[in-house]
Amino acid sequence: MTATREEMLSRLVDTRLYLVTEDAIPAERRLQSVTAALAGGAKVVQLRDKRTARRRLLQEARALRRLCHEWGAVFIVNDDIALAWCSDADGVHLGQDDLPVEDARRLLGPSKLVGLSISALQEAVEAERLGVDYIGVGAIYATPTKLDAELGGLELLRDVRAAVSKPLVAIGGIDESNAAEAFAAGADSVAVVRAVFAQPDVAAAARNLLEIAQTTKGR
Repeated sequence: MTATREEMLSRLVDTRLYLVTEDAIPAERRLQSVTAALAGGAKVVQLRDKRTARRRLLQEARALRRLCHEWGAVFIVNDDIALAWCSDADGVHLGQDDLPVEDARRLLGPSKLVGLSISALQEAVEAERLGVDYIGVGAIYATPTKLDAELGGLELLRDVRAAVSKPLVAIGGIDESNAAEAFAAGADSVAVVRAVFAQPDVAAAARNLLEIAQTTKGR
């Protein structure tokens, strides 16, 4: 049975770990990595790929959605509302330069999650006004995954936590060495790429971060 929007959002918050796939790697390798992360306890996976042709990526998105649902996980597509709709993803995560939140909600319908990245306090306040389901805050730390990301740091995360009530996902340069700091500053969940998918044991890396989350935030 398909989870409701409220159930999916609860999963995102309760699990505390928001996985984002590596960019432009072979589909088979990405599928294997996501499978290992799900086996390690991950419950939220975002497909992020800026380079692969959309037609080819659609096939992978559908496969990842099936895989995530087999494990009881939430599957989200980065940026691309059309790809999210065609793959029947559980939601879409938007940036400030993507199509508006209102249009994403209108096109995907009320049962899907819509998240929005922000890098300034006023953007977070506006995101809450627009009715997003969760807010991505960052970059918290410098990251090679997104070299042009504006660095907001923990101070931005604290300021946003004090100003809005929506669930917050800390984004940018987070790994097991600093995840606890992000949680302490107000993050409900942490988004990671290399901290899980670039590790030799993906499942163990996911478990380690989940343990940190449990220790810092509790269940």
